[in-house]
Amino acid sequence: MQAEIVDSIVSGRDTLALLPTGGGKSICFQVPAMMKEGLCLVVTPLIALMKDQVENLNKRGIPAFAIYAGMQTRDVEKILVLAREGECKFLYVSPERLQSRRFQWFCEVLPVTLIAVDEAHCISQWGYDFRPAYLQIATIREHFPDASVLALTATATPKVREDICERLQLRVPAVFVKSFARANLSYSVIAEEGKLGRIRQILDKVPGSAVIYCRNRRQTKEIAQLLAAQGIAAGYYHAGLAGTERASRQEAWIRNELRVMVCTNAFGMGIDKPDVRLVIHADVPDSIEAYYQEAGRAGRDEQKAFAVLLYNERDLEELRERVSLQFPTMEEIREVFQAVVNYLQVPVGSVEGVYYDFDINEFVKRFSLNITKAFSALKILEQEGVWQLSESVYMPSRLEFSTSREGIFEYEAANPAMEPLIKTLLRTYEGIIDNPVPVFERQIAKLMRIDEQDVILDLQLLHKQAIIRYYPKKDRPQLSFLEERVPAQYLRVDVVSLQERRKALEERIAAVTAYARNADACRTQQLVAYFGEKDAKPCGVCDVCVKREKGKLRGREFGELASAILHSLETMNGKTTVQALMREVEAEESRVLETLQFLIAEGCISRDKDGMLSAVKA
Repeated sequence: MQAEIVDSIVSGRDTLALLPTGGGKSICFQVPAMMKEGLCLVVTPLIALMKDQVENLNKRGIPAFAIYAGMQTRDVEKILVLAREGECKFLYVSPERLQSRRFQWFCEVLPVTLIAVDEAHCISQWGYDFRPAYLQIATIREHFPDASVLALTATATPKVREDICERLQLRVPAVFVKSFARANLSYSVIAEEGKLGRIRQILDKVPGSAVIYCRNRRQTKEIAQLLAAQGIAAGYYHAGLAGTERASRQEAWIRNELRVMVCTNAFGMGIDKPDVRLVIHADVPDSIEAYYQEAGRAGRDEQKAFAVLLYNERDLEELRERVSLQFPTMEEIREVFQAVVNYLQVPVGSVEGVYYDFDINEFVKRFSLNITKAFSALKILEQEGVWQLSESVYMPSRLEFSTSREGIFEYEAANPAMEPLIKTLLRTYEGIIDNPVPVFERQIAKLMRIDEQDVILDLQLLHKQAIIRYYPKKDRPQLSFLEERVPAQYLRVDVVSLQERRKALEERIAAVTAYARNADACRTQQLVAYFGEKDAKPCGVCDVCVKREKGKLRGREFGELASAILHSLETMNGKTTVQALMREVEAEESRVLETLQFLIAEGCISRDKDGMLSAVKA
């Protein structure tokens, strides 16, 4: 549907596009933006995605910039000036940035002709990832009355779609909904107590790159280590790891140096790896939306792939119990708020625009809080617009000289021991005297042939002596207040809205529970019906369909046909067509096709994109 969506935007229409995970959403705004004059404003909450798309656009000579949490004020202003002067084609911003007074002031002079809203379901309180900052997008639009708006999402029920159009104030929008059915993706659900043994069986059966989703960080490490001990190249990933560590593990998995990534839901957003053959959920997600999006990271190359959900009744019981943890009482919310301001030492009064390093694990440990309840309170207060808690993101160190060239020469003369470091900075980083630039301590240490820690200590000393301004690198989540910090007793929360969101969560948990337990209806039909697609045909490749097809063939007949098909493929030496195989196997055509479909679904036979068949060697 990309071409139709592009045509809609170029014609000036507001547009809502629902494309599945991996459906090429970015093309839908990048192409029409290149066809139009002016600036494309892209709103997205995913910092990793922002940075990746900006880097790829710049590589193609297309000027693009991103503004996100934790950036220095002067860097933000510099980007906005470039955008105002027409030196930027794509400006990526987090939804929280739209609320800043400085950004809104610049809106008066930015040449925006297209606004692309990614993850648009975040604007709806009926969605699974409601973010109140998205509600500000409609007010920002008032600055650009002639700009088209494109809302993009991979997962939205009919109710959420209606909410998106209303809250973004889309004007007679063109709505494009691509089928949620994935013909190449086989869904299975397995009731299992001994999950680790079953995970190993599945990995043995399905070759290729895999992702295993877990609910908690401890579990990711345990499963990865147990798989590695059994000779499977596995790593683990969660938001508690240092940014450099996460980046290196992600790269190792993308390069297939790691076959399996065991992770929390912090992994996967914006990652473009088309050849994932298998996604296993070791725990049940709390919504169909989350499951569909995570499972959908398998088979983006349109080749055969598998999504497996492992569950037991205790898992489903824990999901129901999590509702009260995810919606703490007003007293508990105030307790977390007070603990945060004590932890960060934030005084009563205005602190808007100040970013604090915030490690939730260290925080809950210091104040002896339940991590799920504390995180839920943090998210509720984020949704209420009290503060913004950004994802963990790596930001390199930044440095600039705070004295003139004459002052630098005088300092070098008086402090000859610092001269090599100062000379290295001036020679290596262009523009460092006039502007803050990214610097890399390891690179400086290598050039000077000294220890990296010594470089850091010397830079800190130069900063204290007011020769440079040195902003050390960050790789921790950032928390910033969006409004004046008030005493905890004056904290206000919209309790009615909170109760509505709790009810919506209970409905989502009921839906995912029904999906896990229903072994009678085609898995694809169940999933797409949730998103409003009621007329989908059985997929023929999920566990329910395969079991149904196998049941049509009685014991001995099935075994004989399976053996005959596999024997024929082996004697044919290489790939063959379905038609050629049918000529070799003497049986009723429908029976051969049913057996063949089962063998393909079970991974005994592979079928490539051209429909050629070949036996899979054990």
